[in-house]
Amino acid sequence: MQTTTSKPVAIITGGTSGIGKALAEKYIREGYQVAVCARKAPALQALVNELHAPSLFTQVADVSLEADCKSFIDAVYSQFGRIDLLINNAGISMRALFKDADVAVLKTLMDINFWGTVYCTKFALPALLASKGTVVGVSSIAGYRGLPGRTGYSASKFAMQGFLEALRTENLHTGLNVMWVCPGFTASNIRNTALNQSGAAQSETPLDEGKLMTSTAVAVEIYKAISKRKRTLVLTGQGKLTVWLNKLIPGIADGLVFNHFKKEPGSPLQ
Repeated sequence: MQTTTSKPVAIITGGTSGIGKALAEKYIREGYQVAVCARKAPALQALVNELHAPSLFTQVADVSLEADCKSFIDAVYSQFGRIDLLINNAGISMRALFKDADVAVLKTLMDINFWGTVYCTKFALPALLASKGTVVGVSSIAGYRGLPGRTGYSASKFAMQGFLEALRTENLHTGLNVMWVCPGFTASNIRNTALNQSGAAQSETPLDEGKLMTSTAVAVEIYKAISKRKRTLVLTGQGKLTVWLNKLIPGIADGLVFNHFKKEPGSPLQ
């Protein structure tokens, strides 16, 4: 039976680790009812055990599957009777040259990163329009600038941002806010789970995670941007510089980006 809560409701996909988990923790602290989905039940149970929050609702869902997305969004609305915020955070990356990568790897990234955003947004949209809420896509600098060794990831994030920009323009006068955020390099599990050329998780990170912006810090910045109903958010100096250079001097940016990623440990560009 549907019960309408007076507290705002935030949905976060892929909320059991990294930025998604940090966002769930932040919104619970801010008094929201929070709904989180993930593909693995044990990870959701671990989140429940850790947070001990009666305002937390969880459900197993694979965002690459339209039926799972509908079931999750419907369950959230049935539980709370409203939706005020949808953060499309679930995502996966890759690291392989296009010439070596199985096309199925790119399809997997599109299914999760792009179609997962489309599905969840589609099913949550009526409730979000009613609440004049916010749709967010957690994108990447790869949504502004194609990154070598990450063709599928870049394509999925470009597609996400194009979709959200069009949706934002369609809703300029409805009260719905649409935004996308680009965290830059953040300490998270995304590089460990990134797919290699054959579609298996690479199970390692080429970066020094300790020197990256923390997921908690990213979540705080995202929360502030959503509260201000911003259009976009690009984080880290490196991220902002990359976007700026790519707009002004894209040819030079090609070389700079190539050289940067060539220096990564185990880079496929070497």
